Amino acid sequence: MKIRTIAAAAAATVLVFSVAQARDTRLKLPIKDAMAAAEAQAKLGTDVKFFFGPQASPQATTTLGTYTANKKTNFANKSDKEGCEWAFLSAMISLKERALAEGGNAVINIQSYYKKNEFSSETEYECGAGAIVGGVTLRGTVVKL
Repeated sequence: MKIRTIAAAAAATVLVFSVAQARDTRLKLPIKDAMAAAEAQAKLGTDVKFFFGPQASPQATTTLGTYTANKKTNFANKSDKEGCEWAFLSAMISLKERALAEGGNAVINIQSYYKKNEFSSETEYECGAGAIVGGVTLRGTVVKL
């Protein structure tokens, strides 16, 4: 009897965890909100310029490659917006670091690439919000202006 009770409890736990993990809400959130945060301004600085989607940018003198930044974060005790902005900032920091490592000073045509689905916008990014974890994937072309 005790083994059945333990087995039933374990099965219930797995079921609850599976249902909790199953949430994958795709959100489109404003880039300006995430970029305006004090932490974003401090960590991104001005060394690298960022241009989203079809946003006009100065003519590049050198194209250094297209790169992807896939960042996840814990959504526990965070609203979807807070979690998404955290993951967005992490992805932007990765793009900035890649640009500097490649000798670039800008990242152009930044688009969301969540689960390999392209979403290009000058004003919004896409975030996948789960019950426990969420993430943002950004892809952009590193250039020298």
